[in-house]
Amino acid sequence: MCSIFGYCGKVRDAAAFEAGFAETKSRGPDDTRIARVGDGVFGFHRLSIMGLTPEGMQPFELDGCYVICNGELYGFREERDRLIKKGYTFHSDSDCEIILPMYFEYGTDMFRMLDAEFACVIYDGRTGEYVAARDPIGIRPLYYGCDRDGTVIFASEAKNLVGLADKIMPFPPGCYYKGGRFVRYRDMTEVRGICRDPLDEACRNIREKLIAGVEKRLVSDAKVGFLLSGGLDSSLVCSIAARKSEKPIRTFAIGMSEDAIDLKYARQVADFIGADHTEVYMTPDEVISSLDGVIRLLGTYDITTIRASMGMYLVCRAIHERTDVRVILTGEISDELFGYKYTDFAPSAGEFQREAEKRVRELHMYDVLRADRCISVNSLEARVPFGDLSFVEYVMSLDPEMKMNRYGKGKYLLRRAFEGLGYLPDSILWREKAAFSDAVGHSMVDYLKEYAEETYSDAEFEEKRQRYSHAAPFTKESLLYREIFEKYYPGQSEMITGFWMPNKEWEGCDVDDPSARVLKNYGDSGK
Repeated sequence: MCSIFGYCGKVRDAAAFEAGFAETKSRGPDDTRIARVGDGVFGFHRLSIMGLTPEGMQPFELDGCYVICNGELYGFREERDRLIKKGYTFHSDSDCEIILPMYFEYGTDMFRMLDAEFACVIYDGRTGEYVAARDPIGIRPLYYGCDRDGTVIFASEAKNLVGLADKIMPFPPGCYYKGGRFVRYRDMTEVRGICRDPLDEACRNIREKLIAGVEKRLVSDAKVGFLLSGGLDSSLVCSIAARKSEKPIRTFAIGMSEDAIDLKYARQVADFIGADHTEVYMTPDEVISSLDGVIRLLGTYDITTIRASMGMYLVCRAIHERTDVRVILTGEISDELFGYKYTDFAPSAGEFQREAEKRVRELHMYDVLRADRCISVNSLEARVPFGDLSFVEYVMSLDPEMKMNRYGKGKYLLRRAFEGLGYLPDSILWREKAAFSDAVGHSMVDYLKEYAEETYSDAEFEEKRQRYSHAAPFTKESLLYREIFEKYYPGQSEMITGFWMPNKEWEGCDVDDPSARVLKNYGDSGK
């Protein structure tokens, strides 16, 4: 990960700018640069992943134009070769150095051309304009706001902008900003035609596209590791990577010291694929003592995101402190595409598809936000194979009748795509899903709930929750998280649409807790 900061005009308060920029130094601990561009300022904290030499430091400059980019641009070498034939020269092996030449050649059309996870800000010295853009899923973070003079500011995280902008909002994924307005260049939820591939062909395409998505994310000049929960998604990513790697991959799993559900399954997978596996244990005291800091680093009050971040943050902290791994592959985004436990209750294929569209549109506020912050705060880079654009586009286009749970097993297409091929033991491939926040140990969520119960009396809860109109807290746990959030991000709750919850309009989903444990179809999950 890197951190970018684009102040698109005169800096009103230099001290506040420097303080805000310093908030995300952990995203890029290897080098820092602040550069004047036009009337504004670009800041860049670098985590060296591709092109490790000093020449890969940003901002990149070309003919009076500048760019800062936090991203991974897959297949950049092929595009660089095309640009070289057009007369451009390059001074580093950084993927992001191709952005300005591409901008010169294609203008804003370039953004749709990128196979990438990215957030960038460009200063066009030819026109004096600032242009910003973000990848179609929002895997790389970007926020914006305006100072008191109306000057637009872009930054990797909301915490960069606290004290500089009155209202902070996430930059919409799949959009670019130019001339004072946002333009959507790609919508991953827009399905122009339903794909009716037969079952076997659909499964083959799913398998081939996921394998390609993993393979391209293994390319790195820094060392790569893998989060392994023992669930289907992360296990598939690890198994595919192990087949593509010449030596054992490094996998990491975490669980509560007393009742970790997934550690045993993660160990089974690691043994099966021959991984160099590390187990990390967390204690109740660590969970509670980390809560304040985790909410600050996340910039959210969402219950699901915070619960699931506890384990991810602590395992990534251990990776940072104990290893030289700098790139982490994870299993996020599968649920949004293939379904959760609660989407078993979807009343129709159309409703299933609409729910998937909603979840993909909001990914940048929930699971993707969690993965980015927990990993980047520990000076690591996240890569998400299930977020590969070709993979997402294909799965979203499949007939939703095929994706619904008509088979007595969730995510049937994904499981069948790898059936009988030796990627995973059947006991893992067909294992029921358990939510990560539960699978690290049911006791973790219970400890958080108990801590919230001890923090507020019933009367205090009723009085304090009335202070909030947007995303009003509805349990003591949600109030606790909201009050910590407001301490660091006062008045910025609209950065998050609301609480991640099952679709309450569906029968069986009108619950007051986001955990799948409260659903009647939870069954053998988490055992």
